[in-house]
Amino acid sequence: MEIDPFIFRLSIFILSIFIGYYVVWSVTPSLHTPLMSVTNAISSVIIVGAIIAGLAGNSDNVLTTSNVLGFLAISLAAVNIFGGFLVTQRMLQMYKKKKKDKQ
Repeated sequence: MEIDPFIFRLSIFILSIFIGYYVVWSVTPSLHTPLMSVTNAISSVIIVGAIIAGLAGNSDNVLTTSNVLGFLAISLAAVNIFGGFLVTQRMLQMYKKKKKDKQ
């Protein structure tokens, strides 16, 4: 009996979702900021690759598959980068000492 390749790949994808969920939620707060910095760096590499993919091909038609997917990748990676910077900034604010007002 042979397993269907689609079912095999789908089961690997579902298992990776569960493993990723448990790995991310088990990260301690002290490691969260460096982890976000690494994901921001990866997203910036994705943006560079998406720009290359978006500019590939003929310039006759703007709505080619590579242009559309490149634009989509740039948009999603940009949201990920800016969101990561906001989360990192908020995490760093949590470690600062609060100043007490003298009244």
